Amino acid sequence: MSRLILVAVIAVLGVGAYMYLNQPEPTPAEKLESAAQQAGEAIGDAATAVTEAAEQALSEAGDQASEAASSVVDQASETAEQAGQAATDLADQASDQVAALATQGTELINTWVQEGMLTADQFDYDKMVDEVRNSQLSQDIQTKVIAILDEIKAAPETAALKLQELRNLLTQ
Repeated sequence: MSRLILVAVIAVLGVGAYMYLNQPEPTPAEKLESAAQQAGEAIGDAATAVTEAAEQALSEAGDQASEAASSVVDQASETAEQAGQAATDLADQASDQVAALATQGTELINTWVQEGMLTADQFDYDKMVDEVRNSQLSQDIQTKVIAILDEIKAAPETAALKLQELRNLLTQ
């Protein structure tokens, strides 16, 4: 009976891991938040499946089996609690990483404005592109920032409008 419960837990965790690994390419913030949510959901599903299996075993087994099932329920509860804590830790870590990325993007745009690289009168395209490529920003964000810088280079009169677009992208 405990093997069945263990198989159910492993299957649910396997499905959760599979779903996590086969997600489409969302933004870095969405990736981290989605992973934490899916891990929590998978853990909750595993705990529910284990609890249901243990309750069914308890009702069918009688007095002797009830002690064993009670032990399984206790173990399942403990495992679910540990898994829930792991999901909480993962969500906290994801939030910290999202905050770090947003901070880096904010610092990058603020540096450009303070150093006068991105103004209506001055635009240092090459230096800004180098800084973006050497940053810790995700490849997706880097590509979008460079595309906006290309648009400013092609039409300098749009610098003020594109600056707001850069701020929105880098501080999300």
